[in-house]
Amino acid sequence: MSGHSFVLLEDGAKLAYQILGAQHLGSSSRQPIVLVGGISSTRGDFERLSDELAKSRPVLVFDHRGIGDSTYSTEAKDDNITIESMARDLCFLVESLQWDSISICGYSMGGVITLQLLFLPHIVNNPKPLPFKITHVFLTATLTSVLKDKNYGVRLNPLPTDRELTPEVLREFIKPQMELMFDPKWLADASTQARQEWWLSRMLIKRPYKTIVKQARATNRFDFSGLHSKLRNTRILIIHGTADRVVPYYCGEEIHRLMPWAQTVQVGSEPGQLPSLEFGHNWYEYFDIKVWRDVFETFLRSSGDQKARL
Repeated sequence: MSGHSFVLLEDGAKLAYQILGAQHLGSSSRQPIVLVGGISSTRGDFERLSDELAKSRPVLVFDHRGIGDSTYSTEAKDDNITIESMARDLCFLVESLQWDSISICGYSMGGVITLQLLFLPHIVNNPKPLPFKITHVFLTATLTSVLKDKNYGVRLNPLPTDRELTPEVLREFIKPQMELMFDPKWLADASTQARQEWWLSRMLIKRPYKTIVKQARATNRFDFSGLHSKLRNTRILIIHGTADRVVPYYCGEEIHRLMPWAQTVQVGSEPGQLPSLEFGHNWYEYFDIKVWRDVFETFLRSSGDQKARL
């Protein structure tokens, strides 16, 4: 995804970002939405969803520190990456854009980062008031406590050391991880073969293994105990597929148990509903993309906040 800009963080790292649908900026009825990616993700991974959402509102996509076109703060690339540090990076980015109100969609690790961002004003050590309002939150294929079930999660095997890391070797190394993002039925569908090739090609580009390992460790080292009640006035929609092979469906149920005021996406044929919950981790690759646009826009219109209305 070309045409990106950079924001210089306080420690010297640079975050690459792009605003799609920028023609909608300044409209009080078309609030920006921020898409926050998961482990190993880069901003172009959201292309199918972000291009559709950008028809109606500004959409911010970005690369986390040390991946994609974003950089570390030093040539040694020894930055300590935590869920909190990534949340603070995101906070700095949004503040630099001088947006006073946003909605946000956190996917997988990005959902954990989103929660951490919301919790920043309430943490004990170095709390940070948010300089912008977050009106709506989408928590998608994510979790609110460290995943201990060894049957799920990202599989990070060491890179092969017995052969040259050619594109072909890396492709075979990456393929099992790509396949985990979907369910067997989707993978076996002849109509998805082009998308599978698209994903394999994308996953070979600008995703340093060292950064991915740091992100995975961060996702195993966070603690939101006692914080969930602080979000009682936050509008939240939970999206989680029953066929998710990375973050199990019961993690979405745990989010609802800890934040019972959150809504869960419903199954049905009305705008804002899904045909079914039988989808894998990479949820926005399922169904017609207009189904997801309607889910987002219906939820964003569900508040009396005029800034969230179309």
